[in-house]
Amino acid sequence: MAEDKTVEKQPEPTAKAIATAQAFVREHGESARAVVEHLGNAGARVVLVGADGAFGDVLVPDVATGTALVEAVDGLDAHDWDAETTAALKIGSAHRRKMAGPRAR
Repeated sequence: MAEDKTVEKQPEPTAKAIATAQAFVREHGESARAVVEHLGNAGARVVLVGADGAFGDVLVPDVATGTALVEAVDGLDAHDWDAETTAALKIGSAHRRKMAGPRAR
């Protein structure tokens, strides 16, 4: 009998996702925390928290690709939404109003 030599392909983030994450790290303190969040059918969101408290995100097809993105970018470290990561965020009032939506205005 022939053996099944099917090899699962490891997820690879796109060049654009890597470039976006690298630029974020470069612009916000040469290091950043990354939290990979599952978004259901939409894929996954990699939330980036810079050393200066700024945050951004990169959308990827799935959690495995998000994890691969974190591993591919120097200066990016995987974290959870623990107290330390949450405390590192610096969210300004303008962004808070934007997140609150039209009813808060």
